[in-house]
Amino acid sequence: MKMTELSGDSSAVLVGARMVEDAQRSVVQVRSGGRGIGAGVIWHPEGLVLTNHHVVAGGRRKVTVALHDARTFDAEVLKSSRSLDLALLRLDGNTPNLPAAPVGDSDALRVGELVYAIGHPWGRVGAVSAGIIGGVGESRGPGRGSSARYVRSDVALAPGNSGGPLLNARGEIVAINAMIFGSMALSIPSNAADAWVAGERRPRLGVGVLPVELPVSMHHEAGTSGLVIAEVEAGGAGDRAGLLVGDVLLAIAGEPLDRAGTLLEALARTGDALDLRLMRGGKIIVMKVNLAESGRAA
Repeated sequence: MKMTELSGDSSAVLVGARMVEDAQRSVVQVRSGGRGIGAGVIWHPEGLVLTNHHVVAGGRRKVTVALHDARTFDAEVLKSSRSLDLALLRLDGNTPNLPAAPVGDSDALRVGELVYAIGHPWGRVGAVSAGIIGGVGESRGPGRGSSARYVRSDVALAPGNSGGPLLNARGEIVAINAMIFGSMALSIPSNAADAWVAGERRPRLGVGVLPVELPVSMHHEAGTSGLVIAEVEAGGAGDRAGLLVGDVLLAIAGEPLDRAGTLLEALARTGDALDLRLMRGGKIIVMKVNLAESGRAA
């Protein structure tokens, strides 16, 4: 019997095709109040579906979800966030062991990495487009002072892609596709989506901060920039730890701080107790801060 050996390129193509086919099983259609077909992704095998807030906004509390195998379910909007543009749905009825795609680490994404978008552009169910990561960070919105954290890529998105997954080459969800801004596709990072679905409470330091450039003479010891404290919330974690207006925050758990968004992200990754490096009166000190009693989420 003659055996044909696949070349490395052919083998990679087959692996990629299988990955996409597997991922397509987790992508659903979301129909809400006559707004057309949006996409969603099975986030949990027991019937939880994640999509965009704008896919279900303005519609009924109940929406319809069609699975890859053509089964259709009514679904309830469990919660929705306009600011994050995320909505979590729960399918009605008995829905055990649905094909949920694995969730990847969006913080591990690198510029130039290959990604795939799956959705229903212009009603073409389960269509796939490929592209590369152009950046992961803050993107300016159309409103004055408006910004949010997005994964930027050049995958082709169109109406019907909203709420569908952005996948890495391993078939892991690394973002939820949300919108097109200029020539870029913008997607919500999977780490932010996963934290929101899990209902994690964002830790609060209880301070108001402003970015500040540090003097050149301080660069070697303190870095080039930090966050100056402009306000301390009475009774908050920062107040209890002894933070003062005028202190310059430099790093949390060794992670440099250069903007308010960086502070929030660093707090989300730390535990209740953290080491805060700051500058006070020209001297650098390390302060222990306990967030356990920091109150409601910011």
